[in-house]
Amino acid sequence: MFTTLRVLFIGLLAAWLFPLTAGWAAPAILPINELQAGMHGIGKTVVQGTKIEDFDVEILGIMKGKGAAGGDLILVRTSGDVINRTGGIAQGMSGSPVYIGGKLIGAIAYGWSLADHRVGMVTPIADMLKNLDITKPSVELIPPTEPDIKDEKLENAKPLTTPLMVSGYNSQTLQYLQTQLEPFHLVPFEVGDVPAGTQYGAIEPGSSIGVELVRGDVNIGALGTVTYVDGDKFVAFGHPFLQKGFVDFLATNAYIYTTVSSLDSPFKVGTTGDLVGTINQDRGTGIAGQLHQYPYIIPFRVSVTDQDLQRTVESDYQVVRDEALAPILGATGVYNTIQKAMDRDGGGTAKVSFEITGRGLPDEGVKRENLFYTPAKLSEISVAELHEALDMLTNNRFNPVDLFDVKVNVTVESARKTATLMSAKVASNAVVKPGDSVNIDVTLKPYRGASIVRTISYVVPKNQSTGSLMLEVRGGGMVPLTQMLLKRQGIDMDMLKPDKKLRSFSDQIDDFVHRDRNNDLVVEVLDTGAESGDTTAPSSTTAKNNHQQANLAQTAVMDQKLIGNDKKDKTSLATDYVIDGDAQVVLNVSK
Repeated sequence: MFTTLRVLFIGLLAAWLFPLTAGWAAPAILPINELQAGMHGIGKTVVQGTKIEDFDVEILGIMKGKGAAGGDLILVRTSGDVINRTGGIAQGMSGSPVYIGGKLIGAIAYGWSLADHRVGMVTPIADMLKNLDITKPSVELIPPTEPDIKDEKLENAKPLTTPLMVSGYNSQTLQYLQTQLEPFHLVPFEVGDVPAGTQYGAIEPGSSIGVELVRGDVNIGALGTVTYVDGDKFVAFGHPFLQKGFVDFLATNAYIYTTVSSLDSPFKVGTTGDLVGTINQDRGTGIAGQLHQYPYIIPFRVSVTDQDLQRTVESDYQVVRDEALAPILGATGVYNTIQKAMDRDGGGTAKVSFEITGRGLPDEGVKRENLFYTPAKLSEISVAELHEALDMLTNNRFNPVDLFDVKVNVTVESARKTATLMSAKVASNAVVKPGDSVNIDVTLKPYRGASIVRTISYVVPKNQSTGSLMLEVRGGGMVPLTQMLLKRQGIDMDMLKPDKKLRSFSDQIDDFVHRDRNNDLVVEVLDTGAESGDTTAPSSTTAKNNHQQANLAQTAVMDQKLIGNDKKDKTSLATDYVIDGDAQVVLNVSK
């Protein structure tokens, strides 16, 4: 019900705030088998603002089997005033419809870099229209794959690059975003907001169209050109955007600031505009969509407070529902808000908490809080765990998840809030019985501060056997010593779990939510293989490591047993510091 209302609200809001796009009658089509070299026609595109302009097109020939899925392409030469002004076929002209004798033959889609930019290739309209007839299966559980829009059959020709225009991001975020989007072959360009009072026309052949991935206080969208409109259905681009097949992207109109001539390839500079519908197909021959219908989105609400500047920056934005892109785009928005709040680059301490709700998740949602410190790139480390959570949820192998809401709160400061664990000792008697509660005094040395003592209680397991019980006391962000030793021997700790392949989604979420935090003091069983009666801790960590390696097999068996009961055999205490270092305590368990 919530999801239905959410989509309905988006649709009503768009209809109220933005002008509805008018329906458009489908043009007559000229089949590719009727084309001949020497035929002349026109193409339509926008090179500045929202005005559609014509350019001249000459048919040079048919390139058999060079298109997507073995289809044909039409080789053309463009000319005229528009082409003279742009310097040739530009990035962002993808989808520009081409007509011969008033009949549509297809869309400008391919060209060559560092070559004659007036020559390009057209995707036949018949191939593009097939995308309108594809029906999405009722359940799709296809794992995301890295997109690759390169077609070796085109040899040196390539799809015209789809500019990815972003607004609302600072320069540091733009660099971060570019790195994150490298696997998708997307290059973001920073642009400004649309001039006040801009009037957008209807979505029609030749008009600019945006494929928006993020919308709100920040925006990310790709630009292209509409090829064909029939009622509320349309096709565009003439080549893939990401070639993801079934998609749910936001369709918008667009405004073009200008078209820049370039030796490599001319390109349009513009920005996405009003929401007009949904992109539901992203195929080799282009994109297809529906006007006046709107996709599901993931809302993000972010609040970042900088303790040094005593100011708070908030950000609201919506991200498309895409398993591969949503974690990246959602985390990047948080990264950007942190950057704006700090107004600096570098390190510091960040306290991050987030709550994710959605269908297919526990009723209470997925909640997590942690403390981070780094001497550099504070924004990047602050969003790492959120990115991990989003990826875990959207790409889980158990069941589909529809995220309803993501709330993120971050507090940052330049101070270094770290502490080193200096020592740990039992507060009273080291002789205990199963079920006893033992207080352990832990000495911490904060960075450039006086030592402090924190006391943490540990309950001896009721089924603990008699003899020596060695406890590891460590910071929550440190890899447990036993796990490190096993890893050095080539043993994956997770593979010791007998039910690894049978674990449920709820178990996966529970492990993430309750795993150690960087600012936790953690006490856990390190080894039960020590000989009975040994009540003294090893004299050094090195000696203990040697002892552990000598008893590796026995320790591995013990850890396998404890993995399923780690909540019972481990305890933690939250502090105000990111803790490094570890110590050991040995208890003597008697009857």
